[in-house]
Amino acid sequence: MIAIRATGLLLACFLAGCNSSSPDAASREGAPPSRAGQPLDPLEMAARVAKIRAHAVMGDQEGVRREADAMQDDLRRSMKLPDAGRPIDREAARVAAKRVPGVHSVVWVDRSNLLALVDHNEQRTMETVDAICRELDPLGDTLAVVVHLQSRVARTGDELETVSRNCQLAEGDRALLQERRQLDVLSPEIRAEHAAQQHGGQSGVASERKANDAARLIESSTPEM
Repeated sequence: MIAIRATGLLLACFLAGCNSSSPDAASREGAPPSRAGQPLDPLEMAARVAKIRAHAVMGDQEGVRREADAMQDDLRRSMKLPDAGRPIDREAARVAAKRVPGVHSVVWVDRSNLLALVDHNEQRTMETVDAICRELDPLGDTLAVVVHLQSRVARTGDELETVSRNCQLAEGDRALLQERRQLDVLSPEIRAEHAAQQHGGQSGVASERKANDAARLIESSTPEM
């Protein structure tokens, strides 16, 4: 009898998709945001098919629908296709992103690209991108969002460089049909020229003038915050 009960509990847990750690717990632990673009796992797909069959045998149509939707979602994410049914509210996203320590201001450049100015050059990191994406995750599908970071105290060409990444993809990758948006104020060629001038013994006055010109350029080229 005990064995039967244990088997029943395991089956119920299997059908419910039991997991030892909830998404909320993972978020509290600072886990990276969910990732898309991964190949479908044959074992996971087989497990979902088994769940659908089990629900169908028990006459649980809601369970069948739930697992079928999950399979469709897995396929969509493997194709890097954002969920049009879960758009992120822009104003709510701006408020959420500003909760990340070091983020000074946030603006949407267009429907997919979110630009954040950080207080220090050292905060232009993928860790800051992940932190912003974790804040946006409860609001909708972050596969539709590319986060760009710029330093509001940049003084050199390298410090003016923008750090960018789609919330759920590798650096440099974009979602299906998502346009690439270049937000760097200075081209890599200009930054290289600036660095060469500095290493070549540029005078203090000239270096200061160059830094001030760069700062004015990023200020004039950045959307109104």
